[in-house]
Amino acid sequence: MGRHSELHARHQKVLPKWMVLYYQEPIALVEGQGRRVRDAEGNEYLDFFGGILTTMTGYNVPEVVRAIQDQAGKMLHSSTLYLIENQIELAEKIAELSGIPDAKVFFTNSGTEANDAALMIATQYRRSNQVLAIRGSYHGKSHSTVAITGQRSWSATSNSPFNVTYIQGPYKLRSPYGHLPDDQFVAACKADLENLLEVATAGDVACMIAEPIQGVGGFATPPDGFFAAFKETLDRHGILFISDEVQTGWGRTGEHFWGYQAHDITPDMLTFAKGLGNGMALAGVVASAPLMDSLPANSISTFGGNPLSTAAGLANLEYLLEHDLQTNAYKVGNRLKSNLDGLAESSEIVAEVRGKGLMLGVELVKKGSLDPDPTTAAAVMEAAKREGLLIGKGGLYGNTLRIAPPLSLTEEEADEGFEKLARAVDSVEMS
Repeated sequence: MGRHSELHARHQKVLPKWMVLYYQEPIALVEGQGRRVRDAEGNEYLDFFGGILTTMTGYNVPEVVRAIQDQAGKMLHSSTLYLIENQIELAEKIAELSGIPDAKVFFTNSGTEANDAALMIATQYRRSNQVLAIRGSYHGKSHSTVAITGQRSWSATSNSPFNVTYIQGPYKLRSPYGHLPDDQFVAACKADLENLLEVATAGDVACMIAEPIQGVGGFATPPDGFFAAFKETLDRHGILFISDEVQTGWGRTGEHFWGYQAHDITPDMLTFAKGLGNGMALAGVVASAPLMDSLPANSISTFGGNPLSTAAGLANLEYLLEHDLQTNAYKVGNRLKSNLDGLAESSEIVAEVRGKGLMLGVELVKKGSLDPDPTTAAAVMEAAKREGLLIGKGGLYGNTLRIAPPLSLTEEEADEGFEKLARAVDSVEMS
């Protein structure tokens, strides 16, 4: 029995069966450098998924590692009952970068917790449990965030603390309005929103929560200005807009630092997680002071914003800004997308390439149709692994390849990864 087989057997005995594992023969990643990782059996891979967009600047970045080591030698934890200088400094930087006026920051451990906190703030502020969510969305694994997740395969329960109305989202390929030009598509989706407010809600609605580009939803990407049209309607009704930037934040889309900026709006709140800690658990909510301070009860965050995680976040954010990784994501991402667009033209199983920067989705279908093909997506993932490339998978039907490498990816690595993926697609298509 190999090392991976042994670990898999042990995993199955003590961990839930609903914890998803990639690959027919799951692997354990034990070491990383830059954009490359090594598994427990010594195989090396170019990582095009970065721990679900979490390893943002790369593996084993010296500045980040050093900050973690220095803080670990002093103190790991003290709780938010005490002043934490790292937390304060990081909050100051994020508040300034957020674009939200008079901003305050509340730190949590995960995107799930961040979205949970944002929903609590919004529903308390508006004195309403009515929430608008987007079809095809994903916002976390807690009771409240599953309640606003617009994908059946990720919804473990129908029980909900909210009255949720799902509105038309950015997934144009399979939308009833998908045949329309972008401007008419946006107008139709806005009309759908306004109609649902009239027929499916009662009284005041608390908020709408949306991902600027859907993550688990297969990187479904709306036309620029999509959420500006929505916000026009929301503002008219006093409905708050929460931008879930867990996957789109920190320059990943290349064109902008935050995904919401593609729509020329400022949200009432934004949530962040994943990449900021570069592997350390670090997330949070940003809102204006009146909104953030509106909760009527005391609260703390036992581990949120702890000295170790915020030391890592500070070093990682400084590295990101000093090395202008947003521009790199734009440049390298455009190069990679251009290659993927070429692959789509020549392949009968690639229906669409979408996304921005280093957040790209490749939707796979059955030959000669637009029928979703999750089996082919799984086969391409397996073939890519054999080529030495790790990619993700998602989409409403589990048929979309998700490509989101660290933002420090080089042009040479982008070309190398594309060639590996192209060979994987070709091998599956010809089988």
